[in-house]
Amino acid sequence: MAVDNHHRIWRDGKFVDWEDATIHVMSHVVHYGSSVFEGIRCYETPNGPAVFRLSPHMRRFADSCRIYRMPLTYSIEELSKAAVETVAENDLPHCYLRPIAIRTGEQMGVLPHDTPLEVFIIPWTWGTYLGADALKNGADVCVSSWRRPAPDTIPTLAKAGGNYLGGQLSKMQARVDNYVEGIMLDSFGHVSEGSGENLFLVRDGKLFTSTISSGILHGVTRDSVMQIARDMGVEVVEGSIPREMLYISDELFFTGTAAEITPIRSVDRIPIGSGKPGALTLAIQREYMGIAQGTLEDRYGWLTPVPSRQSAASTRKARREPVGDMSASAF
Repeated sequence: MAVDNHHRIWRDGKFVDWEDATIHVMSHVVHYGSSVFEGIRCYETPNGPAVFRLSPHMRRFADSCRIYRMPLTYSIEELSKAAVETVAENDLPHCYLRPIAIRTGEQMGVLPHDTPLEVFIIPWTWGTYLGADALKNGADVCVSSWRRPAPDTIPTLAKAGGNYLGGQLSKMQARVDNYVEGIMLDSFGHVSEGSGENLFLVRDGKLFTSTISSGILHGVTRDSVMQIARDMGVEVVEGSIPREMLYISDELFFTGTAAEITPIRSVDRIPIGSGKPGALTLAIQREYMGIAQGTLEDRYGWLTPVPSRQSAASTRKARREPVGDMSASAF
């Protein structure tokens, strides 16, 4: 059964209907890819919906704007509040949130001179990113012929729309060759990440992952996994990973807000370990999902509860604030 995703969208301080969240074809973003965005999960918990690691996501959103010289006029706190209100406004038990800042306007030319910046927060009902079977049994992936950008080309620490063009090519190539996903190497030939996921490797009880200098996005889920693993007593090693280390790893898994913790069972048709999700991967997956879904103690303070629509409206009324209104403050 198809999911109706025609929810109300936060647009620069006001909620608008789905069909009204439009931009002009001459918008700068359409021609030059000038957007930055985030992906944030809101989970259904026993105590109601809760947004996972909201503040770090919004901080990265603000960082991406700064890197691309986009004049963001909302603070991290205001954006976080808007995200919570977006979930409440749509009365969603769970969802994926897509904050996005785009250069609009009606002009031609690469230079975004006096180009308006519009900010949206879009709620989307989304299930498993790489498929339920991959989440449970592991994904079959390949090493892509497409690489991540070199350090002096585009800033990969920014989560920018244009940065994902290479990932699109990698993903399409993988699917044509009957793989679920592609693993991209960096410009030096070392392991980087997937088209939209970070990557972890297990070897002799240690957890390995590429450094942020390997063309990866500095993932919030990646950071969560590293904290969980260290608290389990697992040594986490950040460094350069040669391609061939993938084939001799004991376990391998993707991480990401959309992908969550997705095991990898083969790379280039070579089975990883026993060809099934490994013990450490599953232990981290259980811990991560347990915290996110509220079935385990939120000992890190990662969850931001979402009040009911009625409660959120009452709070706004008490404060004499219109629905979704955000006063602009300098970033």
